[in-house]
Amino acid sequence: MPFSFRWSKALGKGVRLNAGRSGLSVSKRFGRATVSSTGRVSVRLLKGLSWRGKLW
Repeated sequence: MPFSFRWSKALGKGVRLNAGRSGLSVSKRFGRATVSSTGRVSVRLLKGLSWRGKLW
């Protein structure tokens, strides 16, 4: 089983600094949606159900 690394630190209201295998990114929460500086978006549809995709 391969190892993975993921780290996250809250910077302020709805803003997080994320670190992982692919590098650093910043994400911002907008209600039910979260947008990352890498172009990824995640939307909470229902409790326990979400949709993830790429903007660019």
